[in-house]
Amino acid sequence: MAVPIEELTMNAWPAQQTVVHGGWLLRLAEGYTKRANSVHPFYAGDESEAALKRKIEACEAFYCRAGQDTIFKLTPFAPAGLDLLLEARGYVLESPSRVMLLTDFARLGKPPRERSDVTIECEDRLSYSWLDHMCAFSGIASCHEGAAARIMHAITMKTGFFTLYVGGEPAACGLGVLEGKHVGLYDIATAPAFRGQGLGERLIRRMLQWAARSGATRSYLQVAQSNGPANRLYARLSFEELYPYWYRVKKRPNR
Repeated sequence: MAVPIEELTMNAWPAQQTVVHGGWLLRLAEGYTKRANSVHPFYAGDESEAALKRKIEACEAFYCRAGQDTIFKLTPFAPAGLDLLLEARGYVLESPSRVMLLTDFARLGKPPRERSDVTIECEDRLSYSWLDHMCAFSGIASCHEGAAARIMHAITMKTGFFTLYVGGEPAACGLGVLEGKHVGLYDIATAPAFRGQGLGERLIRRMLQWAARSGATRSYLQVAQSNGPANRLYARLSFEELYPYWYRVKKRPNR
């Protein structure tokens, strides 16, 4: 189950460039998000320490040429010993996170009471108003909006761009990406002024209803372990941790 979910996450969040190196995928997307600008080393088999070091050096040269830090996304099924090798080379551990899975939409239980002032809209294509809301709610700098738009325009699966309004004012947003029986939930964000009102749960339930109408029965998402409110929300919705992941980052030397 784990590697197929990783494949879904990469299809749902495509890089602008991908290079294959000995079973490792090296991805670039103008530096926007670690997941689209990192090495994904989950296809390789057993390798010697010397072979791993050579591949790490090749990755470092690749990202240096691109003018970016070298980042590895690591999971429990990465090559044995790779994490320790990266640590020994000065890579810093960042963004401990988890992949969470909802295996059956029927487990959601009773929805919250409806609110007459809440409406939710879904667009099947990216709009710049949705992008502006997402960046504002998530605190994403305007300099990254173009890269975010290019990633989202490149998604080839069915998408739903959701906006939740309270009294006509945009208050939360999210992106759903469908592939087979799975729907990935991305960019779930609530405006600071509207947090703590249960809007995230309302939004996710609507997104899952949309996915179910297209035949989806399972949902996955990725969340930082340090994001307490989000983790509590997802647990309340019956999402369970499938596996952890983390990043190892080596800063590019200053020139």
